[in-house]
Amino acid sequence: MFSKTCKYAIKGTIYIASKSKEGTYVGLKDVANNIDSPEAFTAKILQKLVKDNLVSSIKGRNGGFSLSNEQKEKVYLIDVVRCIDGPQTYEGCGLGLSQCSEEKPCPIHFEFKEVRTKLKHMLENTNMVILLEKLERGETFLRL
Repeated sequence: MFSKTCKYAIKGTIYIASKSKEGTYVGLKDVANNIDSPEAFTAKILQKLVKDNLVSSIKGRNGGFSLSNEQKEKVYLIDVVRCIDGPQTYEGCGLGLSQCSEEKPCPIHFEFKEVRTKLKHMLENTNMVILLEKLERGETFLRL
């Protein structure tokens, strides 16, 4: 459902959020290593997230990326997906047809509509705080 870039963006945002304490920043190399993404590719992804104010950054020797406590509450998965993949992930046709509609449906339109609706609901209702709580309780993981 998500592009490879979007998967890295989601993992990167969660990783940065998990390492962000007040005033601390996570370096690019650290993020890239922990989400198994090439460093240059990770840099481009993080630039987009910073541009959309989903992640904060600071340049320089002690710089890097961070999410404030406020950002952790305000950044939802839908924001990350919208930033990287756009709304077609949860709004578009399952087969990628431009003319697909209720009146003129593709072969999987109605089944995919249910999946899309559930996906959008999950993305709209899951913020970084929720994901971090699950990580801290050991219910989920980012990397084995």
